[in-house]
Amino acid sequence: MSFFIGNVKIPGRLALGPMAGITDLPFRLLCREQGAALLYTEMVSAKGVMYGNKNTAELLKTCDAERPVALQLFGEDPEILAEQARALSALPFDLFDVNMGCPVPKVVGNGEGSALMKRPERIGEIVAAMVAAQPKPVTIKIRKGFQETNAVEVAKIAEQAGASAIAVHGRTREQYYSGKADWEIIRKVKDAVSVPVIGSGDVTSPEECLRMLEETGCDCVMIARAARGNPFLFARCKHFLETGELLPEPTVQETADMCLRHARMVTEQKGEEMGMREMRKHVAWYFGGYPGSAKLRQHANFLTNYEELKELLRKYLGKEL
Repeated sequence: MSFFIGNVKIPGRLALGPMAGITDLPFRLLCREQGAALLYTEMVSAKGVMYGNKNTAELLKTCDAERPVALQLFGEDPEILAEQARALSALPFDLFDVNMGCPVPKVVGNGEGSALMKRPERIGEIVAAMVAAQPKPVTIKIRKGFQETNAVEVAKIAEQAGASAIAVHGRTREQYYSGKADWEIIRKVKDAVSVPVIGSGDVTSPEECLRMLEETGCDCVMIARAARGNPFLFARCKHFLETGELLPEPTVQETADMCLRHARMVTEQKGEEMGMREMRKHVAWYFGGYPGSAKLRQHANFLTNYEELKELLRKYLGKEL
């Protein structure tokens, strides 16, 4: 079930996709424990690294327990990306990934993220510069296209420039996350290049995970939004791929235990005040779809410390809310 990206062994076929404000070190570790074989950091601005942005240091935190892990950079200047890759290459991560799929206007307006899909030649220049600047494998994460489909063209250019793997999200930038992801474009990219291809888009269950592997031939399945509040999904997918047996959904008690563990890890890393602010959205994701989750979410918006969360979940589980 393992494969290689460059000289880095990936011990499975499940990846946690990069999500800004979500895939920090604590969440990545939880997903690793559940079976994610490859992790990605939140995207980090190459210019932010260059200018010593105070928020960047937190985004760069990794640890040996989560490896293999990819550090995802974003930018559009080959020289800046290459120079920052060189400067960061001594840190304990395994791959450099370049974000070429982010659809948000602030990023696209700077010519970064999915805006690069409109400039295939620039993508080749970025990859070549980063490969030449440092020894770690360079990968890219792209979309189906910006408005028109050109993922195959971009993938070929990236491979020729030295990319070691390509992740493909089956939507254009114009779609954002709406509509249905096009898995056929993932298959076409896989047929067009010889490096590993990671498929992304609309995998929310073990059955869909297996179907993506079978229909696209991709080497690895990337799960992102479906993992919010649900690290268990990796364990369920891994078990299903290995045995064909479908494990049950987590119980509400198991979900509460995971949420509390997540909160302990976040507050330990970031401090209680900042950690609990961040946990508010995670609480909503953990319990979305459960009875009474709307009222729980309302209370969670005012959490200031771990003991308050513990008491809130005690009342929720005891049906006292």
